[in-house]
Amino acid sequence: MSGRLQHKVAVVTGAGRGIGAAIARAFIAEGARVVIAERDPATGAAMAASTGAMFVHTDVSDPDSVAAMAAAAASLGPPDILINNAGINVFHDPLATTDAEWRRCMTVDLDGVWHCCRALLPSMLTAGRGSIVNIASVHAFNIIPGCFPYPVAKHAVVGLTRALGIEYAPRGVRVNAIAPGYIDTPIAREYWATFPDPAAERRKAELLHPSQRIGRPEEVAMTAVFLASDEAPFINAATIVIDGGRSVLYHE
Repeated sequence: MSGRLQHKVAVVTGAGRGIGAAIARAFIAEGARVVIAERDPATGAAMAASTGAMFVHTDVSDPDSVAAMAAAAASLGPPDILINNAGINVFHDPLATTDAEWRRCMTVDLDGVWHCCRALLPSMLTAGRGSIVNIASVHAFNIIPGCFPYPVAKHAVVGLTRALGIEYAPRGVRVNAIAPGYIDTPIAREYWATFPDPAAERRKAELLHPSQRIGRPEEVAMTAVFLASDEAPFINAATIVIDGGRSVLYHE
């Protein structure tokens, strides 16, 4: 690695596993001091132990928990980078979605992003620099039946990204998003395991893509490194899709 994030302080939410863990590892390899803001104490502590990062138990849906995380993270120095990765899948038929499920989705997938932005933006604005990267989804642009209300939240994350990016660009803070497609994460493998032949389900997912494979968490992580680094100073209020081209593939 080239030390592209040397001396920077980065907060990565939901970094206990999957894409968040890959981002945390990539940032550490690039020289950043990383705060793992994770709700699961087991995976968060394990990541911290294996990487030397700082683990702070964090529930992004709770503003008080996020404020406490921001205060703890400040011990490493003013945050330069925030990666809003924490999220959950909530998939239903729209009219079968209960109020509780709607709120569960929005509280984590949308409110959680805003809570973390609101907590860390003030120090970034004081410093006159910062990069926020929100992990959205291809669901923010392409609707799959039966996945409601998840795409509603992810559409809103893209809107939040654009609004904050424009609002704070004059003060040195960039806000961008990454929209991953089908990525080989524990959540994906847990989903395949619900079928009689998990391997067949995985292969079915792979064949949906022009490259005949799905993405790797590390491929999302390196895009996050680029957006968070000083190599992307004129990229702002943008969303980068990482889906191997599936979203532009013509389906008969």
